[in-house]
Amino acid sequence: MAPAAASGGSSLPSGFSVFATFPDLLFVFEFIFGGLVWILVASSLVPIPLVQGWVMFVSVFCFVATTALLVLYIIGAHGGDTSWVTLDAAYQCVAALFYLSASVLEALATISMQDGFIYKHYHENIAAVVFSYVATLLYVVHAVFSLIRWKSS
Repeated sequence: MAPAAASGGSSLPSGFSVFATFPDLLFVFEFIFGGLVWILVASSLVPIPLVQGWVMFVSVFCFVATTALLVLYIIGAHGGDTSWVTLDAAYQCVAALFYLSASVLEALATISMQDGFIYKHYHENIAAVVFSYVATLLYVVHAVFSLIRWKSS
């Protein structure tokens, strides 16, 4: 019973209580770090375009989906229905998996560009990798607590 209480109960919050419950508070940090990844990857030079395309897809998809879920939770569109708890857990797991794959690929591309690229581009990619791994960690933590909430609902 303690994990469900720590995660804000077995139902999703509505209104501005989204910003006061854990793990839903993580939406804000996922939004911030996902946006930073999106900006850094868009402005940087990656030697493998397919990798940059996947990282951009993941960052934009998760940014838009996280924003949409946050807005839907604030306006109370879920109405306390338990299927939304399942949707939340599934989305967080998919986002964590996507971000993990994007982070690994971005790190691999950054390592491959260590020699022969402009110092500025290399550092932008390092920052993108760091923020991508922070976003991955946020989504993993959110997914774990969403799964705990899903199991208790």
